[in-house]
Amino acid sequence: MKAAPFAYVRPSSLSDAIAELASTGGGGKVIAGGQSLVPVLAMRLARPATLVDINSVTGLDRFGTADGYLEIGATVRQRRVERDPVSAAVPLLGMALPWVGHRELRSRGTVCGSLAHADPAAELPAVACCLNAELTVTGTGGARRVPAREFFSGAMTTALGPEDILTAVRFPVAGKGEGFGFAEIARRHGDFALAGVVARVRVRGTETEAELTGFGVSDRPVTRPATGELAAALRESGGDVNRLPGALSDPLTAVAEELVDTDGDAHASRDYRRRLFRTLASRELSKAYERARRSAGEVDS
Repeated sequence: MKAAPFAYVRPSSLSDAIAELASTGGGGKVIAGGQSLVPVLAMRLARPATLVDINSVTGLDRFGTADGYLEIGATVRQRRVERDPVSAAVPLLGMALPWVGHRELRSRGTVCGSLAHADPAAELPAVACCLNAELTVTGTGGARRVPAREFFSGAMTTALGPEDILTAVRFPVAGKGEGFGFAEIARRHGDFALAGVVARVRVRGTETEAELTGFGVSDRPVTRPATGELAAALRESGGDVNRLPGALSDPLTAVAEELVDTDGDAHASRDYRRRLFRTLASRELSKAYERARRSAGEVDS
């Protein structure tokens, strides 16, 4: 199919872009990379009256670290983030980005575009939720920062209003004693995940904290503390990291039942997704714990 007819504008300033959106009365749509939006237009699942191209807007290509965050502007391509050494400050981005579509798509697609599209099986929204990144939303009332865990409200539904633009996202840089894990299962590489897991563990002295985020298992990324489950598994395994994934399997069964609430489809049933989640979560939480211990200096690297 072809997209329904639409007007096209390419403003050079953020204020003009917001004004263009406001002038459409809710009928406008922002486009940067277009890798999420164009297929939706082609299938006529969306029929905006006007596309507002923000690629010429000055200041939206900022990319770098400051004040403990890695900030990524709205027009920064995924491939740039994937390849730039500065991204090592946020290890989860390096783990997740190779799984986002294909290289050619990442060369055009933007990080903020994936977040704004909010596909429940997409990788970058899950990373943002696990780290509770800060998203900068700019509209007619000015700019505001929205925590990632409050930004996604449902499948392809976010805190963005019809006159808002997601202008940047800030990921907290990894600190000493933090470790991460990421894994997903898809029918083919580049497909959206049947089930995926992002893990974050912090080791500080005798205290250990853990969180899990699941994607492809609900109508949005779902995040839950896993400190109790990890502590129980560490006691059962005697702290042996080789035994830790097996020890985590039983505690994480209840977590999988809680978080995986999507209906089954032609590709995977709900029960199958729960088994996938439990297996991936056990493995990645164990890896994140071991990486956190190394980062804290408790084991030789």
